[in-house]
Formats: sequence, structure tokens, C-alpha cells
Amino acid sequence: MVTLRLRQLHVPPGQRVLIEHVSWPEFAEIVEELGDHRGTRVAYSQGTLEIVSPLPEHEKAKVVISDLIKVLLDELDMPWESLGSTTFRREEMVAGIEPDDCFYIQHQDMMMGKDRIDLTVDPPPDLVIEVDVTSTTALQAYTALQVPEIWRYHNRTLQIYLWRNGHYVESPSSPTFPQLAVIEGITQFLEMSREHGTARALRAFRHWVRGHIQA
Repeated sequence: MVTLRLRQLHVPPGQRVLIEHVSWPEFAEIVEELGDHRGTRVAYSQGTLEIVSPLPEHEKAKVVISDLIKVLLDELDMPWESLGSTTFRREEMVAGIEPDDCFYIQHQDMMMGKDRIDLTVDPPPDLVIEVDVTSTTALQAYTALQVPEIWRYHNRTLQIYLWRNGHYVESPSSPTFPQLAVIEGITQFLEMSREHGTARALRAFRHWVRGHIQA
């Protein structure tokens, strides 16, 4: 049997690698060896490990969507904590995943000051962002984690999935921001960021949010 070290593995931007028959201890060792400072993302479910290297298009959309959410939270005076692409693991469900970004909002007070997450006692993030450019997010790992709300950006359209009765269902609105048409708003101002720059789009989005709150 040939054994390769992970530092020998190169995943070009926009590509992904699937490794099958990976045990839970092996997955934990792989995450440790990859470390925190890297350009790849991992997802693990039922023995299959996926390693993805995002494109710049993916990273730009992820950052802008995160910034738009922060504007929403700020304007609605909602406290939050972001854990970015933290690796979330559930050993008993044999699943682990790194979201593009994630927010604790309803459970923000429980997560302040925490440096380590233990999903046997800590809640999963309240809101997760996934940007799909070259691959499609597998919701199976999130099913194991039971994240309440997932925002998936695909084909320049925002989709919202909610955890309901043991599975994810697509929703036309966000229960976190029920007073706003976030699907239309996020999509519109993300497109504006491409055409006119992020700073201009964020300022316009803040004005849009205020107008809808005060209406």
C-alpha cells in the first residue's frame, strides 16, 4: 500500500478531491495535518472526505454576502458572533464540515469568548453561508449537525434552506430576518458589488434596509 502525506496533495483552484473509506480518526488527523491556515475547505460524511479549493469568484461572493449580513444585523440591532470557516464535527453522526461562513445570532450570548466548539454541549451555528461555484454543497453533513438555517448562493441566486422535521426544506424567506425580502435584496446588491464595487453596494444596501425597516 502506498502512503502519501497531505502536503503532497495539490488541489488547483476550482477543483475538488474525493477520498473514500476514511474513518473518523483518520478524518480528525487529516484536519489537524491540514491546519487552520490553508486555502482549502473540507466536508466529511459517512466515510467520504471532500477537499475543495475555492476560486476567487467564490471567495468574493462569500465575503460580500457576509458583509451584507453584518449590515442587516447592525441595522436591526441584533447581536452576533461569526466563527467563519470553523470545522464543526459530530463524531456520533460521523460528519464534519467547514462552512464558508457562519453566524451565531439567537445563541450569540452562549458563544462569546469561546475558543473551542464542542457540539455535544454547544449549539450549531444559527445561520450558515455556502457559496457554490464549481461544486454543490452536500446538505447531508448539515443534516447531521442540524444547522437551523443555511443560505446557499448558486448560479447568482440566493436559496434559503431550513431544518424542519428531520430534513432541509427550501424557504422563500428567512426566519432570522422575517421583515425583509433577503433573497431579492442579497442577490441584487451582490450583483451591484460586481458592477460598481463592494463599498458602494454596502452603502446602498444599508439604505435599502433602513427604508424597509421604516416603511
